[in-house]
Amino acid sequence: MQLFFVRTKNLVPILFLILVIILLMINMFAAKEYIFQASKQYSDDIPIYSVECEERKCAITFDCAWGADDIPSILDTLDRYNAKGTFFIVGLWAKKYPDTVKLIYERDHEIANHGYSHAHMAQIPGDKIEEEILLCTRVLEEITGFRTNLFRPPYGEYNSTTVKVAKNLQYYTIQWDVDSLDWKKNMSKEEIFKRVTQKTSNGSIILFHNDTLYTEEILPDILENLTSNGFRCVKVSDLILKENYKIRYDGRQMRDER
Repeated sequence: MQLFFVRTKNLVPILFLILVIILLMINMFAAKEYIFQASKQYSDDIPIYSVECEERKCAITFDCAWGADDIPSILDTLDRYNAKGTFFIVGLWAKKYPDTVKLIYERDHEIANHGYSHAHMAQIPGDKIEEEILLCTRVLEEITGFRTNLFRPPYGEYNSTTVKVAKNLQYYTIQWDVDSLDWKKNMSKEEIFKRVTQKTSNGSIILFHNDTLYTEEILPDILENLTSNGFRCVKVSDLILKENYKIRYDGRQMRDER
């Protein structure tokens, strides 16, 4: 009995040491998991969907790929509310409507790249993505004399290759965090209005299309609401951060204080 007690007593420091080792290992694995999870919070191969912004600012964007008849009216509405729009233009559309592209630019709104042929960027190789981007920019530059560095993949469709190719060409890839869904034929004016006005917050990028059923008609009411609530609608290039930034997992462009 005494022998058993002695042996048990000798085991106590050993068991304590084992417990300490186990706790250290748990903490080590927890720290590694924390670092791993933190590293997943930010990425360099996703587009900018919105921007960290203390001011009451947002960006209104239009994708232009079909007709052009409503563009003068849209520009008039933007000007009436002292709002600046960013127009993501397909290269073939620009070639078809060069005077409209020139009008947008001359009225001090922003011209941006939407690919040359409205291709599905996630379904084509990197060299073809590069060709689509550069061809579109070349067409826009020939018309306006301005070279854009903003790119939006058609259909909002992209993969890591899309973003990396654009980044290597020194383009910011731009998506949106507020989708008007104005292209859907089953969307009413009221639904479009509600989607945009209720979802817009500081640093939002709003997606519209031209040549839709209701965009031209509902845009004045939306801008009236946004401006009445203190929003200033600026160009995308005046909203995004150009340096010292990181992009969160949800596409929010954040300041990088490191």
